[in-house]
Amino acid sequence: MARVGRGGAGAAGRAGGAGGTGRGRAPARAHQLRPRRPRRHRDRGDRGRGARRAGPGAPGRGGGPALTRVSRALGGRAPVPAAPPRIFVSAGEPSGDLHGGGVVTALRETVPGAAIEALGGPRIAAAGAVVRHPMERYTVLGFVEVVAKVPAHLRLLRALERDFQAGRYDLALLIDYPGFHVRVAEAAHRHGVKVLYYIAPQLWAWRPGRARRFAGAVDRMAVILPFEPEFFRRHGIPAEYVGHPLLDREPLPEREAARSAVGAGRGERLLGLFPGSRPQEIARLWAPFRDAARRLLLEGRCDRVAVAGTAEGRYPGAEGFTVHRGPAATVFAAADAALAKSGTTTLEAALADLPMVVAYRVHPFTSLVARRLITVPWISLVNLVAERPVVEELTQDAVTPRRLATAVAQLLDRRDAR
Repeated sequence: MARVGRGGAGAAGRAGGAGGTGRGRAPARAHQLRPRRPRRHRDRGDRGRGARRAGPGAPGRGGGPALTRVSRALGGRAPVPAAPPRIFVSAGEPSGDLHGGGVVTALRETVPGAAIEALGGPRIAAAGAVVRHPMERYTVLGFVEVVAKVPAHLRLLRALERDFQAGRYDLALLIDYPGFHVRVAEAAHRHGVKVLYYIAPQLWAWRPGRARRFAGAVDRMAVILPFEPEFFRRHGIPAEYVGHPLLDREPLPEREAARSAVGAGRGERLLGLFPGSRPQEIARLWAPFRDAARRLLLEGRCDRVAVAGTAEGRYPGAEGFTVHRGPAATVFAAADAALAKSGTTTLEAALADLPMVVAYRVHPFTSLVARRLITVPWISLVNLVAERPVVEELTQDAVTPRRLATAVAQLLDRRDAR
């Protein structure tokens, strides 16, 4: 059974290939998510591999070495305005807001006096940016779901183009959210506004031909995966590897304290459920995750279930589970195995040395389109970074309670899995 096991802070830890024993060491480790060499201008708080900074967006705390590198990624490459720079930071969904909060904190430290306005959420606001456009009005997931939000996005795009044309900003710093942000980048470029793109679109995974469009609008990419600079440079986009923002977060809580926080007793096998943070993700994954966990409890394959919940998330039928609405890091530290949605969650679990099964489930039409466009063999970032299948992936119709329970039970049965 493919798994992520112990192994320091390995991005994939010790893992076997699909069907293996799990005794091999996967090539992806935490240091692969860091820049290969220190930048010439280092943040005073960046003291090497052991240094830890506050999590992204923590008010009054540093943004972390990687995020400071993002704030300096255009340094020396663009004219320095006589007045304090005017920066537009754009994040259209919760993960972008999380990382954007850290970027804004680092910008305020390295570019004192900068006027920062944003499309964002609570993390970006807490870091000190003026949120002119609340992201909650625009967040969507998938090709079908985005249709309902098209008019709002078009209105926002027109408003931003007017701002760029009027010279309101010197720099547009765009975070992830590529479907909308490529249009924002083009609007900024048309009016002479510099564009720095942080957390690059995964063009290497599907429709790489889109790189030409980004090359015509983006001045520089600040990328977070070690293989990305070569891809973007090949397509004519200057790119700098700044490290993954997950590595700037505070260490996980102590395991015993985390287990106590979710009610897990000594020796109990704890299953963690990570159905995602966006409403569409929760709606598609919660029921099969919940029913798989019920099956495992009834079969005696696990003793307790903890859900990494959100403040607003709804989890019907969770009686007897612990729905933890605090930091997900608590559940990462406490669990013995996990069912996890695809995406950054898989890297977080891997960095916590948490064995997992990954699930990906979207609208059937979204899946049909994706199958025609995706050019990589896996959907989880852990497998992509490792360049081998170190965790099991279940997609679409395979995301059933029975299949999920069977896969994760093998991880729970291994007492040495963590």
